[in-house]
Amino acid sequence: MKSHFVIPPRDENAAQAAAERQTRLTKPAGSLGKLEDLAIRLAAITGQPIPRIERKAIIVFAADHGVVAEGVSAYPAEVTPQMVLNFLRGGAAISVLARFTGSRLRVVDIGVAADLPEAPNLWARKIAPGSGNIAREPAMSRAQAWQALETGVEVVTAEIEAGLDLLVVGEMGIGNTTPAAAVACALGGFAPADIVGRGTGVDDEGLRRKIAAVQRALQRAQVSPKDPIGVLAEVGGFEIGGMAGAMLAAATHRVPILLDGFIATSAAMLAAALAPEVRDYLIAAHRSEERGHGAMLAFLGLEPLLDLGLRLGEGSGAAVALPLVEAAARLHAEMATFDEAGVAEKG
Repeated sequence: MKSHFVIPPRDENAAQAAAERQTRLTKPAGSLGKLEDLAIRLAAITGQPIPRIERKAIIVFAADHGVVAEGVSAYPAEVTPQMVLNFLRGGAAISVLARFTGSRLRVVDIGVAADLPEAPNLWARKIAPGSGNIAREPAMSRAQAWQALETGVEVVTAEIEAGLDLLVVGEMGIGNTTPAAAVACALGGFAPADIVGRGTGVDDEGLRRKIAAVQRALQRAQVSPKDPIGVLAEVGGFEIGGMAGAMLAAATHRVPILLDGFIATSAAMLAAALAPEVRDYLIAAHRSEERGHGAMLAFLGLEPLLDLGLRLGEGSGAAVALPLVEAAARLHAEMATFDEAGVAEKG
């Protein structure tokens, strides 16, 4: 299917200028390793030979999932709204990391199965009180799938208008590793047993239930990777669609996307199915402990910056990696060149 998201190509002129600047900085060539590569990638994404990463936003999309009824989570569904309130009050991991990295934190209620109180950093954009049980029925209608994408676009567009140099998208939704795995299998051709992991920490029997739920969802839906909206509608979740839309909007405006873990990567696969060029705008923050995440990153052609055994979600792994990306940009922008410092060059 054709996407209406138009994403500009990498700016190779900016990348070349950044690469040349790296050779002039007061250090042995290549001595900053992947930080040099990061600076050049940021230049290609932003179109700026000397990119700046100063205005950062973390957007967490929250939704519930009917598939929890299949016993796929170690936690009950009511934890979703409880954790959203924790985000808003500043007590969650991503809240701490947003403060630590100086990032704006926004929470989007895109499908929580509870009424949430108004809050300054909460976007009330509920499409429905949770998605359908994908093992037995579609997650949502095609119209709702488009609405989820457009919600992500709306939120990120507003953040761009406020000033945005880098985007992190996260999620909250009990049971959401199950639809994320189904989306990854549908788009990437993976076997459920190779992708489905323990999520919140289910035991062996819970893992078997999760794999079976994903298998039933895929057998019921018979979706094609050529129809990503159909994949989202049949086996996805509202927050997965919202994250995909957010990534597409960021890429459209040349904003780099620091990619979080398993669920965010399933959303990235969805975004890439709609507009393959979005891959050029993704920086993989880390490899999750969740089974299958490495294969999903490889499918997108991404190499993670970190491997710390994380599996929390919320955007937390991306937030942990954010200082590395900032360091790459600051070194590239603020180090002196050999000429400026009066330092003799090699040989």
